[in-house]
Amino acid sequence: MTTTSPQATDRTDPVHARLQYQLALFARRMEQVRTSDGGVGALDRAAYLLLDRLERHGPANVKALAESLGVDSSTVTRQVAPLVAAGLVGRVQDPADRRAVRLALTSNGSGRLDEVRDGRAELTRRLLADWPPEEQRAFCDLLARFNHAMESYNGGPAGAVNPDRP
Repeated sequence: MTTTSPQATDRTDPVHARLQYQLALFARRMEQVRTSDGGVGALDRAAYLLLDRLERHGPANVKALAESLGVDSSTVTRQVAPLVAAGLVGRVQDPADRRAVRLALTSNGSGRLDEVRDGRAELTRRLLADWPPEEQRAFCDLLARFNHAMESYNGGPAGAVNPDRP
């Protein structure tokens, strides 16, 4: 008996072929929207996720941020540097170890995050305006489920992606 490898099957399965194409197209269009003149998402993905994490969980050291985002410490250090330079993130003393510092969201960072979220929410409302509410909820639930499956597949930390976050 001959079996077909999962990889070969996925290339010939029309649903998976369409899905992989639609995901690639989605990623490209999201980047185009982010960098367009409208500036809806002028924060890049890494900055957005770092600022969001600091807002939700408070000040953290580089190692804790790296673990929660599923990246290494050097990546966080590199990604946070422009945020510190822009005044969106600041360094604060760690209350548990006065020699250590933590990264914290500044009031400018909080305002910028709110601005970007508002722009993205408005864009989402416009894009889904003609979708029935039940389809909007289903899309959100399925996308969250897909993101959770991706996180599990990659062995990412449980706190890196919250599929239930609105």
